[in-house]
Amino acid sequence: MNYAELGRRVRQQRVMAGMTQEELAERSGISCSFVGHIERGEKKFSIGTLVGLCNAMGVTPNYLLQDSLNVEVLNSSVDVGRENKELFDDMMALLHEHSRKNRNY
Repeated sequence: MNYAELGRRVRQQRVMAGMTQEELAERSGISCSFVGHIERGEKKFSIGTLVGLCNAMGVTPNYLLQDSLNVEVLNSSVDVGRENKELFDDMMALLHEHSRKNRNY
């Protein structure tokens, strides 16, 4: 699990949503200091906390976890058909490009 990248994505999404750490903490049911630890990649957290963060920011777990997910394993485990796989690959490439451009957050 890449907690540093996950934390960076949490911070990036929080800032894009115009939320403070305090607001995110309140909406996700955790303490403000815990949000800071998560954003710095210093603390591990439960699936329940992940779901709370996702719901508070309006993102999917896949978005926050994309640096830790093995896309090749995901692709091989689901038979989506050639056209859908090409679409999925294009979407993943765009997502990675968007992520690379926004690493300054």
